[in-house]
Amino acid sequence: MKSPKKLKEKLKSHPEVIPESSSIRLHRAISWYKAAKAQETDPDISFITYWIAFNACYGTTEINPLEKKERDRFAHFTNQLSAIDKQDMLYNILWDKFSGPIRILIDNKFAFKPFWEAQKGKEIDWEKAFLNEKQKAFKLLNGRNVSELLQIVIQRLYVVRNQLVHGGATYKSSVNRAQVKDAQRILSYLIPAIIELMIENSDLDWGDISYPVIEE
Repeated sequence: MKSPKKLKEKLKSHPEVIPESSSIRLHRAISWYKAAKAQETDPDISFITYWIAFNACYGTTEINPLEKKERDRFAHFTNQLSAIDKQDMLYNILWDKFSGPIRILIDNKFAFKPFWEAQKGKEIDWEKAFLNEKQKAFKLLNGRNVSELLQIVIQRLYVVRNQLVHGGATYKSSVNRAQVKDAQRILSYLIPAIIELMIENSDLDWGDISYPVIEE
């Protein structure tokens, strides 16, 4: 797992000219990765900051944001990542951490969106869906299907993200400590790997960055 400093050096020493949009995207992601590392003793703040780094990696400008759901964005991004991950960096993380924070997060109903939809009165058998997705995750891991497994993991992380960012949880609350700490740990492994893959493949089309730099 490369440090923010190592990734910044790798970005600067890249042998080929990196497109401006990719360069800005990666500089932003590394800056937030560095900030998240500095806040690791505070899981709430660190996780939110890691998510900002992740958002810097995958976020794009849409003409109409409603046309593309977040789930579709995640799917497109993970498909891109898995296609370029020739050294199995992401698979190795998923494999190594599946018996730890990833499995625990997948086993946690409070990080499962249908659970919360059921609490709001939506008629849904969330328990069956919860069991099915857990079983699916194991099959995807054994089948080395990185993209779809990563989508499941990111969807769980997204629920935790929403709880914090939208004020749905108390700061440093004991109620949600488990999922926040696990979510923070997972992103601490994934973010540097994602950034490194994107540096090595910066010539690919990662989409137009949100809020491009505008010279006054």
